[in-house]
Amino acid sequence: MNNIQTTAQLGDALRTARKRLGLTQPQLALAAGVGVRFIVDLESGKPTVRLESVLRVIDALGGTLQLSGLASSAHETQAEGKHHGA
Repeated sequence: MNNIQTTAQLGDALRTARKRLGLTQPQLALAAGVGVRFIVDLESGKPTVRLESVLRVIDALGGTLQLSGLASSAHETQAEGKHHGA
């Protein structure tokens, strides 16, 4: 799993994944339902790309987005249960 902290790192990771799958930028754009220009901008680390489209590209590459280091909803649910007491 990649630890992504910048848009440039995200672009590099997605470019690497695309190339490992043997896809061209136009092929990935078609699979994700985005324009080729979007793929170019994403892979170059452009900070203003649309998140919805980024998620479609990640899905088209067979990946998922996971967050770590954030409070989980399960943890929050447990904490709420303690406050409401039984």
